Parts: sequence; structure tokens; C-alpha cells
Amino acid sequence: MPEHAERKAFTEGLDQLSENMVTIAELAKLSIRKAIESLERGKTAEADAVFTIDQEIYGLKLAITARCVEIIALHAPVARDLRTITASLEITTDLDRIGRYSRDIAEIARELPADQLDEVQRLGRLSKMGELTLEMIDHATDAFLHRDAQPVRNMIQEDDAVDSLHDQVFREIVTRMGERTLKPETGAQLILINRYFERLADHAVNIGDHVAYMMTGERLTRIKRPKAGLPVGLSF
Repeated sequence: MPEHAERKAFTEGLDQLSENMVTIAELAKLSIRKAIESLERGKTAEADAVFTIDQEIYGLKLAITARCVEIIALHAPVARDLRTITASLEITTDLDRIGRYSRDIAEIARELPADQLDEVQRLGRLSKMGELTLEMIDHATDAFLHRDAQPVRNMIQEDDAVDSLHDQVFREIVTRMGERTLKPETGAQLILINRYFERLADHAVNIGDHVAYMMTGERLTRIKRPKAGLPVGLSF
């Protein structure tokens, strides 16, 4: 293949990859929004939509993986181009996990008892966690799409804020379970959702880390605090 034709094919492959990355990032963020809505309002339609979006995300992940392998095999990219392709592979995996956690949250939200929705809505920090994780993922994916590491510079501090909320929500849930205002089964489900939001934030940090390495060759410095656990003697 002539050099100019090969370069054109390479550029078109990168452009298609970029378009797919834009789509999968938007779908991942949409899945979180709808999962939060299903939790806050008990809306089954939003939960069902998350299941569909998760399938779309997985399909795009497969397409992106195939595209990356094809570009590497046919064009042997180097330097920044190679880092962009490998970052796309890694980020796609994180976005797929974000879709899966969103599905898990929506699935639990759909099964929450109607008579417990008021208690769930009183856990305002839980919804706040969801909003913060969505902001983190928005910052991280925008940084990748715009090839700009600046938006992820404070990603560790943003994650610390989510970790702090995670601990506060956990303690509040346990307290309400002890007071019998929150049923044990519902409390257990909300503890899972609390953990899922915290994991979503971790995946946002992962994406930020990939972007930082792609653009600068350096990783984000991460020091994770220990997570809150069940107090000794508590079971449900």
C-alpha cells in the first residue's frame, strides 16, 4: 500500500476509534444518571433503561477492542499514537465496569420496597455521592477526548471526597438500621449501592490515570484510605 494511502487508512482508523470513544463515554455517563434517578425516585423505567445501555456499552467495548487490535496489527503505531490506542483499550474496560455498576445500582433500586423509599430519599449523601462520581467521570472522559491532562490533576482529591461520603453514608445506614427506621434488608442493599458508588469513583481515577500517562508519561499519585467496614458484632 502506498505511504499516503496507508497514512490515510491509519488516520481514518483513529478517527473511528475517537468517535466510538465519545459514544461509549456518553453512554457510561447516561447509565449513571438513570441509575441515580431510579434510586432517588423509584422509577422502574429508568432502571430498565440502564440494562439496555449496559448492553450497548458492552457491544461498543468489543468494537473498540477489535478496532484497536486492527490498528496496531496493520499500522504498528508508535509514541503518542500508540499510547492513545492503549489508553483507549484501558479506558474502555473502565467504562464497561462503570456500566456494570450502574446496572447493579439500578437493579437494586428497582427492588427496593415502596414503603422504604422515603428513608432512602433521606440519605441525601448517597445521592450526593452519585453526583460526585458522575462529575469525576465527566472530568476524566473529557480529559481523554480533548487530550488534556489538566482536568484530572485534582482527581485524587475528588476521590477523597467520595471516600469521605462513603464512610458517612455507611455509618448513617448502620445507625438507622439500629434504630429500626431502616429495614435490615433495605440497609444491606443500600450498603451495596454505597460501595458501588465508591467503586465508580475509583474507575474515574483509573481513567484519569490513563489520561495522565497518555499525555505526560507520568501516573497520578494515589494513596487510598482504608474503607469503612461493618462494626464487630453487626450482621444482617
